[in-house]
Amino acid sequence: MPLLELRDVSKSYTSAAEEVRAVRGVSLAATAGEFICIHGPSGSGKSTLLNLIVGLDLADEGEIQVDGVDVGRMDEAARANLRLRTVGVVFQDHALVEEFTAAENVALPLEASGTATADALAQADRLLTRVGLADLGRRWPGQLSGGQRQRVGIARALAGGRRILVADEPTGSLDSKASSDLFELISELCSAGALAVVSSHDPLCRRYADAVYEMVDGSLRGAP
Repeated sequence: MPLLELRDVSKSYTSAAEEVRAVRGVSLAATAGEFICIHGPSGSGKSTLLNLIVGLDLADEGEIQVDGVDVGRMDEAARANLRLRTVGVVFQDHALVEEFTAAENVALPLEASGTATADALAQADRLLTRVGLADLGRRWPGQLSGGQRQRVGIARALAGGRRILVADEPTGSLDSKASSDLFELISELCSAGALAVVSSHDPLCRRYADAVYEMVDGSLRGAP
């Protein structure tokens, strides 16, 4: 069974001037172990699609199944719990808490799930080792490079055994070497069983991905 499945998903936004169909009849199925890259111009609907997948927004039409659960039938609390336990989100600007160390940032979702602080920090250290930051857990975000901060964001997104990684332009502020390293890391995590759905303008994403789709005017091209 697909870990993620979208069936004819559409989303529109209405302003005083017009109605914008941000996502138009998108269907997609993905299983554990896949690295999916979605590219396309700004305003094509990529970010809206990712927000629908993680439950930050709700579709007007269609169905989104995440790990066998219909996101559209969840209330806001259940969708928040989905992001806490199943789907990790990685942002372009990493969104780390500057007053917390790298390990403390990774431990945040674990503590929010009820894990004791000492256990959460121990798990955070293991996750940081997994993303290549074994000795940097006690550093502040300001002491890390852009690529290292994004790796901390990925470790945080995987905390608690979350199986799905959703990233919106994760290399937007990185140079080509750091971008390549980050996509290689995501590919390795997928080889170990994660599912990654990444929106990116960066052509390097397409090089590392298992499946590549183009978003054009809200439609997903290349989808089955």
